Amino acid sequence: MAPAGVTELSDRVDLPKSTVARMLATLVEQGAVEQREAGGAYRLGASIADLAGGASVIANLVAVAKPHLEVLVRRSGEAAGLSLAEGYEAYYVAQVESPNPVQVRDWTGARIPLHAVSSGQVFLAHWPEDALAGYLARPLARFTDNTLVDPARLRRRLAQVRKDGHCWTDEEYAEGITSVAAPVFDGGDRVVAVAHVHGPSYRFPPRRGEARLGRMTIEAGKAIGAAFGTKRGNGALQTP
Repeated sequence: MAPAGVTELSDRVDLPKSTVARMLATLVEQGAVEQREAGGAYRLGASIADLAGGASVIANLVAVAKPHLEVLVRRSGEAAGLSLAEGYEAYYVAQVESPNPVQVRDWTGARIPLHAVSSGQVFLAHWPEDALAGYLARPLARFTDNTLVDPARLRRRLAQVRKDGHCWTDEEYAEGITSVAAPVFDGGDRVVAVAHVHGPSYRFPPRRGEARLGRMTIEAGKAIGAAFGTKRGNGALQTP
């Protein structure tokens, strides 16, 4: 948006100047627009620029991840996807379907509380203690009988995730779905995304297949992180 004053914007949107002025005041408070001097023109603010930059980084990450998710689907026989941590939720940004005629739903675009899914628990396992304590201090929503809502039990699970390098959840968010997830690191010790595989609980994981599938998912996370490492110049994904 080119810089413009209240009168010009009022004419553009065909609203009274008083209404436009109130809307602009709210947008200034949110950082969506800015006015660099009293009575001056309004322009797009920092929060909009950050949002645009973040969208570009996510698009790059998804493009980089897709080939590795496709390999993970071929190796596992189940759907594979990628998620980000957005506040206290896992945000699913990509999914590659399996060829199996019995599919799980496409979770792309879904936002799910971190404690309820394998991807979210991977994020929590790598959060700083103060951020994790803040999350666990809140009431934890229960979605199924298997959802971990006791902070002590969840802490024990997260310690195991850090040790194993991956996380399994069994019908903890949705009945009939089991999943395994592993971190995507930024080249250091910061988790910027999580790769996961999920499938119907009656067939996934196959008998005695947990360790093999865990290794596959870890390998996919490492491959995505390595491939994404050269593209981080366009911005940074935010974690606690």
